[in-house]
Amino acid sequence: MGTAPDLGSSALQMVFGLILVLALLLGTLWLLKRISQPRGAAAGLMRVVAGVAVGTRERVVILELGNSWLVLGVAPGQVTTLAEIPRQEVPAAPAPRDFVGQLAERLRKNA
Repeated sequence: MGTAPDLGSSALQMVFGLILVLALLLGTLWLLKRISQPRGAAAGLMRVVAGVAVGTRERVVILELGNSWLVLGVAPGQVTTLAEIPRQEVPAAPAPRDFVGQLAERLRKNA
C-alpha cells in the first residue's frame, strides 16, 4: 500500500504560490505606474481640466495646454479638436451641505 499524500505540504505550496503571484502582480502594477508618469518639462505641460461623457464610449474633454484650453471630442480610436479657447479660471465647486442642515431647512419650510 502507498502512503497518503501530505496535505499540509501541498497546502503550504499552494499558499506560497498564491503569495508569489500576488507579489508579481503588485510589482508589475507599480512598475507600470512609474513608467506611465510624465517626466521633466512634459509633467506640467498638459492637464485635464474637465471631462463629461456624451455617449456610451464618447467624451468631451477640456485639456489645458500652456495658456489655452483645447476642447476635444474623444471616441474609440479618434480624438477631434472641437475648439480652442483662452485659459480661464475654474470656478470653485459649491461646498456640499450636510444632511442635518438640509433636513432642518426642509422641516422649517414644511412647518
